[in-house]
Amino acid sequence: MKILIHKFKQGDDYILLDVNSGAVHIIDEPTFKILDDFDGTNDAEILSKYPADDTAEILSELHELIDAGELFAPDIDVPPTFATRGVVKSLCLMVAQDCNLRCKYCFGDGGTFGHRAIMSEEIGCAAVDFIIKNSGLRKHCEIDFFGGEPLINFRTVKAVTEHVRRREQETGKIFKLTLTTNGILLDEKISSWLNDNNISLVLSLDGRKEIHDAMRPDISGRGSYERVLKNFKRFVESRGGENYYLRGTYTKKNLDFATDVLSIHDAGFDILSVEPVVLKDSPLALTENDLPRIREEYDRLTEAYLERRREGRGFFFFHFNVDLSNGPCVAKRLAGCGAGHEYFAVAENGDLYPCHQFVGREKYRLGNIFDGVDKSARHWLKYFRESHVLNKPKCQKCWAKFFCSGGCHANADLFHGDIREPYEVGCEIQKKRLECAIYVQAKLAEENSEAI
Repeated sequence: MKILIHKFKQGDDYILLDVNSGAVHIIDEPTFKILDDFDGTNDAEILSKYPADDTAEILSELHELIDAGELFAPDIDVPPTFATRGVVKSLCLMVAQDCNLRCKYCFGDGGTFGHRAIMSEEIGCAAVDFIIKNSGLRKHCEIDFFGGEPLINFRTVKAVTEHVRRREQETGKIFKLTLTTNGILLDEKISSWLNDNNISLVLSLDGRKEIHDAMRPDISGRGSYERVLKNFKRFVESRGGENYYLRGTYTKKNLDFATDVLSIHDAGFDILSVEPVVLKDSPLALTENDLPRIREEYDRLTEAYLERRREGRGFFFFHFNVDLSNGPCVAKRLAGCGAGHEYFAVAENGDLYPCHQFVGREKYRLGNIFDGVDKSARHWLKYFRESHVLNKPKCQKCWAKFFCSGGCHANADLFHGDIREPYEVGCEIQKKRLECAIYVQAKLAEENSEAI
């Protein structure tokens, strides 16, 4: 059965989402109930089943939405089109498969992804040449410095950046550079260099001191909160509170994660998210039994978020930033991040993987930056390219498919060994976050309209 609408109650409000158009409406309770049965063609049946005085008026309003293309919009059933020869848009460079922290939930074996090593300057610069060679006519490209902890190998980060800037001048390409760091080594000298070279930063902080220290100790087992908080505050201030993103992780140990989100905001950061951990067979893992508590916590976070916005001290929370008017293009909505055909991770030795989370999963080793994708691995590019929501049976029946684009391939593989078999707990969390995000955007639009 095709899912054309999704309706839900959030707080005291009733929300209607038209799945295919993305239109969102705040409706009243009688309309909410009528939509259990109304399909756009059965007015007589509805008038018989719902004999209230205002039923005819409600039906008239619903037909106006249908005529405007904002209710029961036709299915999006055109597969995304990508070039047969892939156009590479972005690379994740594993510049350090090593780390100076020992995070309890690390998906990369303590940042090593199977073995400790750092990327040479030569490999890093060759990766830049690889993306230029394989990006076709595309002008804008992206490179992420990742690990482990990339600042352990700051020499290669600097060499690659210098090479990028030279190649930009030679080719006319424009690169966006991003670096993800745990903050231990983010001193004033490195911060100044990152600012001078316009490198975006993703900063890792898990919230309250007791949570962060429990989850993100250093090699000796000591907490890292005080050190990284000091470095992060100085760094964010040094670039005027812009061009950064602070990211945390919550686990079974802090299902009251709204407190951690608000703690991060109270610490002075207003561009942030806190993500659910993805683990298998771990005491920190989130399970189906945790979902009711997680949903309650997102409700709590939603109300706190709106309250702070109304008080004039709002913040940017990544998962509440849903564009309900001019969202991503159809290909992006159907296919997501482009891992495995438009986006690759480069291991420290130059090997190519579909994304950073696949590094070390040898089944998905695709080739290397010098020789390109191996002939024996080219079937994977086709499989990733065609793994969009229209080819995932569970996704076809889900109202959230055009927001999550089928979910994370790496998580699906971790739990089911197939990137087309979504990770169920992640799906349920995503759907709750989307309901909260849709509600937030609808309420803000309503309040702004009333203010005018």
